Amino acid sequence: MDSETTTPFYYPDFEEPCQKLDVKLIASQLLPPLYSLVFIFGFVGNALVFLVLIRCKKLKSMTDIYLLNLAISDLLFIITLPFWAHYAADQWIFGDGLCKALTGFYHMGFFGGVFFIILLTIDRYLAIVHAVFALKARTVTFGILTSVITWVVAGLASLPATIFTKSQKEGMQHTCSPHYPLDQFSTWKNFQALKMNILGLVLPLLIMIICYSGIIKTLLRCRNEKKKHKAVRLIFVIMIVYFLFWAPYNIVVFLSTFQVFFGLNNCDSSKRLDRAMQITETFGMTHCCINPVIYAFVGEKFRRYLSAFFRKYIVRRFCKHCPIFHGETFDRVSSTYTRSTGEQDISTGL
Repeated sequence: MDSETTTPFYYPDFEEPCQKLDVKLIASQLLPPLYSLVFIFGFVGNALVFLVLIRCKKLKSMTDIYLLNLAISDLLFIITLPFWAHYAADQWIFGDGLCKALTGFYHMGFFGGVFFIILLTIDRYLAIVHAVFALKARTVTFGILTSVITWVVAGLASLPATIFTKSQKEGMQHTCSPHYPLDQFSTWKNFQALKMNILGLVLPLLIMIICYSGIIKTLLRCRNEKKKHKAVRLIFVIMIVYFLFWAPYNIVVFLSTFQVFFGLNNCDSSKRLDRAMQITETFGMTHCCINPVIYAFVGEKFRRYLSAFFRKYIVRRFCKHCPIFHGETFDRVSSTYTRSTGEQDISTGL
């Protein structure tokens, strides 16, 4: 959580402290309801994806492993939102331990989500461009191994924010915000901004451009026109939606960090950047609500899994003797899956 968006902050570049009470007031009115909506829709959507993958698909492929971890990343990110909503409305009342833990969860959820999007992109690239090699490489075991490594990397990327964020009393209120060593303040702040932009924007952009260029070239030679158009459509949605939601926030973070370089080191500009950060960060957060749609519900196959899940675990509890539900099994839904056609899931959006 970028606590600078919700709490007054002192900028060393200003001769006098920049009072941001109006920024705090807007945040206290705007952010709690927005965070609450994101929490509700994001939790329900990702929880459904999690349950369907576990109960229905049984994690049969590397793609399933990555989708499951993407849902976990989003859930890890989402469970922190009620606390930030209360913080935006009032002050931090949850102590230093939760301040550090939730900051860690927030950043691990963010970086984990980015990294698993990258892995899904590479997974699609292997399945479509190197289909023969993919039959050996795209295994459940390899998916689990790379997922563990990815979580370790996400944890390391989240470590500085977790260490330097703490709760303390500032004036009349308790805050939960980053406190870098005074003699290294600029260094750590610049490092955090560059890390966010490189890992959250530049790296996935480069990988997506490289992978999807190869994917599109391969699909243009694909004889199955229906399959080709579905794959291109899904790839386009994945690319555009992620950068549409998170690129504005990354840009604002970069501008806010390097205010002096861009001539924005004055109080009015700083206030405008803080407002922009509030808006873009909240907008970026809503991406965790969209993930279940673009990675799951876009696919016809996944919709059938979801329908079967509701029939077996929800509807039958209320209508046990309804004949329409007799004989409904998940095997019928997944009967077309084989190791040799596993790439079909990738190219048609599950």
